[in-house]
Amino acid sequence: MAIDAAGRVALVRQWRLAADDALLEIPAGGLDIAHHGSKEDPGLAAARELEEETGLRAGTWRKLGAFYSAPGFTDELMHLYIATRLTPADPDGRLGPDEDERLILEWRPWQEAVSLAESGGIRDAKSIVGLFWLARVMQADGAI
Repeated sequence: MAIDAAGRVALVRQWRLAADDALLEIPAGGLDIAHHGSKEDPGLAAARELEEETGLRAGTWRKLGAFYSAPGFTDELMHLYIATRLTPADPDGRLGPDEDERLILEWRPWQEAVSLAESGGIRDAKSIVGLFWLARVMQADGAI
């Protein structure tokens, strides 16, 4: 989850075929697999995905934890981070979204994003988990 100095969360809206809808989500993506089979480091993947999906880089990363997305049928382990001290990536060397991704970047105050997760406006599981986790961190850090 990328949070700017004003306390806004970067969210991306993208079409999800299985949901037959354009969902509002936190920036995310999978771990790349090397030709010899090893998985990409989750911290490196987080930075890459943030830049690809939002055009931003972060000066500070804080890992919140990890969870299985759906352990009944996949071994996908999701890693959650908070990214702060955001700056735009250099346009000349910026990583862009995958060819099949059509993303719309939306900024929301973090409290509004959490409210959207509570009310059903955000329906993606990783985003709901991330935003609820973010709310606990912000409360613990005295940001509320």
